Order: sequence, then structure tokens, then C-alpha cells
Amino acid sequence: MADRPRARALLLRLVLSVAVALAVVVAAAPAPVAASFPPLPIADDATFLSNLSAPSLTPGASGTLSFQVGDPSAFAAMSAVVVTLQVYAFNAFPGNATSTIASAGTPVLSTSSASGTTVNVSLGPLSPGHSEPGSLGVATSDSTPAGDFAVRTALSFRANGTDYRLESRGWFTASTWAAATELPGGALTLNLSVLGVSGVTPETAVLVSTSTWDWALALIVAASIVLIGAGAFVYFRRGPKSSSGAR
Repeated sequence: MADRPRARALLLRLVLSVAVALAVVVAAAPAPVAASFPPLPIADDATFLSNLSAPSLTPGASGTLSFQVGDPSAFAAMSAVVVTLQVYAFNAFPGNATSTIASAGTPVLSTSSASGTTVNVSLGPLSPGHSEPGSLGVATSDSTPAGDFAVRTALSFRANGTDYRLESRGWFTASTWAAATELPGGALTLNLSVLGVSGVTPETAVLVSTSTWDWALALIVAASIVLIGAGAFVYFRRGPKSSSGAR
């Protein structure tokens, strides 16, 4: 009989331990992020911003960054179309040390009405199945260091009375991106609801170099930037689509 109270005490301690452990797990788990913008069908979002091309420059030179916006999949008529581009990271070479943008000499993006490390390019209405090219200026200074300046992108528009926004990898923290692209078992996925956007756009980089060797290094580093920024962008468009924004 004396063992019965002890057994009950042990059972109670076990139940309490399990309850505490579950509470810790729940507290540690990241809270789901409600989608701010409705997701577009995966694979279709790749058609909205394309042909992204940034210039290769020497310090003090200028060039043009170009892109194309459209809806080859004939999604719907698009209005209030705005493309946002921002220089947000710097990869120096030699050394290829990744950091935030340099405090001095960072390339300046410019349109007819604004300039800076961030610019917005507004385009006219687009009918279904049509596209329109866009461009902006890129200028360096004599103090611009050699390296690759990563440029992240975003696209916003209105269709059928609904606002949509697509963003590239560079707008998300590592933890948010991991939560949206990795399943518990390590398999890849893409959950647009976790990211809170309608789709994912590609990124590019402005190359700045002073010698032949710099150009070779610049191409290698720029390739890595594009692969990092668009690796999932390409991978997640294989296989069937999902109307929920998750694959």
C-alpha cells in the first residue's frame, strides 16, 4: 500500500515534466507569420520581373541597370506597377568579405525623379500577356571600392482590385527564409504565407573592378550572389503548383 502513493507521486512528476517540456517547445517554436499579400501560383510569379541585368563598371564610371516587367501567363491587367531596387550588401575583392554596403563610394541608383541606394520605378498599366522594359542609371565615384554590390528587388502592383507584392531573397532574415523554405526533415519547400509576399523575385549585382584580375573575381562573386538570391527562385518552380502558396 505504501508503494501506491509513491507511484502516484512519480506519475504526477512525469506529467508535470512532460507539460513543462511541451511548453518549452511551444515557446521556442517560431510563431507563424500571417500573409500580408495574397500568394500567386508558384511558377507564375517568375514571369513578372525578368531579364534583370546590372552593369560592370570601373570606379567613376556609370551605366544602366535594366529589367522587364510583364505577365506572359496572362494573369490579369496590372496597374500601379512599381519596381523597387536597393543596393544592400557589398562583397569586396580580393578577399570576398561580405558586409553591409560601404559607407563611402556606394553606387548610386537614379531615375528621372530620384536617386540614392534605393529607388522606385513606376510603370504604366500592363494588359494581360504583355510586358514592358524598364531601366535606371547606376553611377560610381572615384572612391568606389572594387567588388560586387548586391541589389535586391521588389515588385508591387494591383490586379482585379487586389494588391500584390513580390520580393527577392535579400529582404528576408535568415531565420524567416529558413522557416519558409525548409521542412522539418530538411526537404526544400516554399511557403509564401510565411514570407508574407505574393512571390519571389530575382536579384542582381553591380560589378566594380580596377584590373583584369578584378573582373575575373567579380564574375565569380557576382555569380554566387545571383545563385544565392535566386537559387530557391529557380528550384521551387519545379513540379506541380499549389494555390495555397506552399509546395
